[in-house]
Amino acid sequence: MSLHDDAVLVLKAYEGQDELRQVYLDHLAAHPDGMWKACADGHVTASAMVIDPSRGRVLLTLHKKMRMWLQMGGHCEPVDETLARAALREGTEESGIAGLTLLPGGPVRLDRHHTPCAWHLDVQYAAVAPEGAVEAISDESLDLRWFPYAEVADVADESVVRLLEATRARL
Repeated sequence: MSLHDDAVLVLKAYEGQDELRQVYLDHLAAHPDGMWKACADGHVTASAMVIDPSRGRVLLTLHKKMRMWLQMGGHCEPVDETLARAALREGTEESGIAGLTLLPGGPVRLDRHHTPCAWHLDVQYAAVAPEGAVEAISDESLDLRWFPYAEVADVADESVVRLLEATRARL
């Protein structure tokens, strides 16, 4: 099964955000290349909010290009067999934390936003950090920092706050 096919199945199974979910499905139906950065009309991306529920905190990255505090995530790559694996790869690469575990139940949220390269149709997962995890900054970040749940709204935009709320509801 291709990554495109996996994305269609994941989105068909996703419950909630029906109008936005349909935008994603329509995009993939119209664009066989809709999973890849090369698709100038927009592309599906995968992200993961790295969370440490035992300590009530999330790990955010100060994105080098966007200059915003965000969850880990980005473009799908040919090595990604599924959207979930793409999200886990991005979470691991950008956090430096091995052993992340995606929360069960598939994506937590969908978020469509414009970036310098194109529209991103982001499929957002949540990943639990293992006990004692130590983060390591990647070359895609200016900074990497743990924030208590209550401080996220002070540093991040509304999309990150909504993702945190949905993640906490899933825990």
